[in-house]
Amino acid sequence: MSRGKVEAIFIGPEREGPMRSVESVRAVSGRGLEGDRYWQGDGGRPRKRGPDREVTLIEAEAVEAVRRDDEIPFEASESRRNVVTRGVALNHLVGREFRVGGALLRGVRLCEPCGHLEKLTRPGVKNALAHRGGLRAQVLGDGDVRVGDAVDV
Repeated sequence: MSRGKVEAIFIGPEREGPMRSVESVRAVSGRGLEGDRYWQGDGGRPRKRGPDREVTLIEAEAVEAVRRDDEIPFEASESRRNVVTRGVALNHLVGREFRVGGALLRGVRLCEPCGHLEKLTRPGVKNALAHRGGLRAQVLGDGDVRVGDAVDV
């Protein structure tokens, strides 16, 4: 079993609005993260709803690489992902179940960066995060997720 940890948690209560840092959040099957825009049904057009929108994760190492390798000033909150992890290869979790704190998740697909993300941040972010933009996950088992919690694969 590999083990990583949760470094930060962000929720975005409004579409295109700023992400808000929280110390803990409740993950609920079929809804996502309490307080996030997808939880509230404000995630965008109906085709943009579904299990792959419940939780998004990104590696802290990927955020650091954008700053280091691409020399783009970029913070984890700007990634617009919910959970920032360290020490776990998220790309390898597509199709797999894993635990983040008290919640059981299943990796659905990679969360590749898009032009919309670059529009909300700065030029170069889309290319800098290609193939390391994180993971879209579905909540299979309800639970609380806290900063510092383990990510167990």
